[in-house]
Amino acid sequence: MSNAVATTQEASLPAEAPRNEATAIIQVIERAAMNPDVDIDKMERLLQMQERVMERQAGMDFNAAMAAMQTEIPSITERGKIVVKGEIRSHYATLEDIVDTVRPFLQKHGFAISFRVRTGQNAIEITGVLMHKSGHREETSMQLPFDQSGSKNSVQSYGSSVSYGKRYVMSALLNITTRGEDDDGNSSAPSRFITAFQTGQLARTVSSCSESVQEWFAGKYGDPSNVPVADFDGIMKTLNRRLAEAQKEKADEPEKEPEQ
Repeated sequence: MSNAVATTQEASLPAEAPRNEATAIIQVIERAAMNPDVDIDKMERLLQMQERVMERQAGMDFNAAMAAMQTEIPSITERGKIVVKGEIRSHYATLEDIVDTVRPFLQKHGFAISFRVRTGQNAIEITGVLMHKSGHREETSMQLPFDQSGSKNSVQSYGSSVSYGKRYVMSALLNITTRGEDDDGNSSAPSRFITAFQTGQLARTVSSCSESVQEWFAGKYGDPSNVPVADFDGIMKTLNRRLAEAQKEKADEPEKEPEQ
């Protein structure tokens, strides 16, 4: 046997060990179930052990499939445009382009993705759930204020925020990268507006602030993606200071005595 073959076989042993362990436990449970004198506590411990082994195997299968899929998903072209007063402020990868691009890779590697939407009084929370056929799942959430940019009505504002949240949650779950539509070397020029990552960071921070701060931000910038690069550090410092002040005020409030 060559060294290459031996190395390949040895590398596969750790991944197979939990699967073989699960099979062995199942066989023990089957034999125990046929024994009328089996100890119930022992049977329960065996079932719990089986669940732990299966969960560990599902996690390993998820990680292996994710690693393989991420090498195949291409960078997605930013064809969406944010236009303010007739001027293109920034580009982004649309939700439709992201979904169309990743769908065949999700199907190939046994993944599916779904979303949960929870609406609050002044904000909306988007949770993305990435599920694998092995049974393992991972999820991440993003909270952001309603999109008050432009002249959107309440329904349009809700839909825009949901679409925005899904884009960033899906990109975070799948580690998606994007590129400009005409990225032929001109992209080396510095951008006037903040990056997609900074946009998500800013949106989460704004959503944690008070309603008055959110209204101020919406009136000044509209969407977080409209924030110029030069303003980012200053606005983040201001928002974090407002959050710290609000937390301090809440901590200083006297506790209410329970009603007798």
